[in-house]
Amino acid sequence: MGVYKAEYIWLDGTRPTALMRSKTKILAVGEEPPIWGFDGSSTNQAAGHASDCVLQPVCVVSDPIRGGDHKLVLCEVLLTDMTPHPTNNRALLRGPAEKYADQESLFGLEQEYTFLKPDGTPLGFPTNGYPAPQGPYYCGVGGSQVFGREIVEAHLSACLTAGLGVSGINAEVMPGQWEFQVGPLGPLEVSDHLILARWLLCRIAEQFRCDATFDPKPARGDWNGAGCHTNYSTKAMRESYDACIAACEALRERAAEHVSNYGHGIEDRLTGRHETQRWDSFSFGVSDRGASIRIPWQVARDKRGYIEDRRPNANCDPYIVTRLIVETVCGAAAPKAV
Repeated sequence: MGVYKAEYIWLDGTRPTALMRSKTKILAVGEEPPIWGFDGSSTNQAAGHASDCVLQPVCVVSDPIRGGDHKLVLCEVLLTDMTPHPTNNRALLRGPAEKYADQESLFGLEQEYTFLKPDGTPLGFPTNGYPAPQGPYYCGVGGSQVFGREIVEAHLSACLTAGLGVSGINAEVMPGQWEFQVGPLGPLEVSDHLILARWLLCRIAEQFRCDATFDPKPARGDWNGAGCHTNYSTKAMRESYDACIAACEALRERAAEHVSNYGHGIEDRLTGRHETQRWDSFSFGVSDRGASIRIPWQVARDKRGYIEDRRPNANCDPYIVTRLIVETVCGAAAPKAV
């Protein structure tokens, strides 16, 4: 009987932003990935005197790097009593996702990121100094305007081979900055696919001797930051413009709570410049990329559709972002007990 390699992937306990970790288990072909374990004292998830943590597989896809029968195995982290680890934000999403399943939430996540050279500068930046100002790089073409396309294409192909719900890519506003989109999918699935796509991006960047960073402000100065714009709709929103406006108003009521959980360093990115609203203000508007929430012009025309929360950082935890949005929007729309 043959064997395959199962790459177990999980989020660790590093603060303020969790890191992705992974390790390989050899399994017989046809054997489902079992529960496994790891040393939590080396991932900021346990003390040395009681270091064991548990890996519970939750999403298994084909491994596009190793090919063949090999698998990528996304896991939740559990304590040894099989309850969710305190760092396990996916477990916290399951309850609201199930509670409000009848509202049929769909998400589309726009993951921005930046390639860094070994010296720590963005791809396309000279070692000392800066490139020409922003302008020609967004959705650009040509060797003086686009940097890292070969990595991006390899990543896109890998995601599609793995069966991930990636729906597009584009070069972004700063040199070396790109974006891929995941969705539309439900809250758990879109978050799982985003984490696996992030892992594949970082793993493939290794092969090109560079790093992919989700830092929300990788270059100081007059350069756009990196976000994870979050497109969202419920069944009601896909049928009614009033429901879209109600969702915006519900998000206004909990604006501070959302911003404080949308990724470390959000004040550096949400400055009111570079297509952002300030982190301590809230607004929504049609076609307004300087608002907290953008309503696409097609939605205003069609009187139904979705909204875009432009506040989440590139380094956000998608399980937290999707949970907060579901709780806020669906909670406000749910019938109130008499």
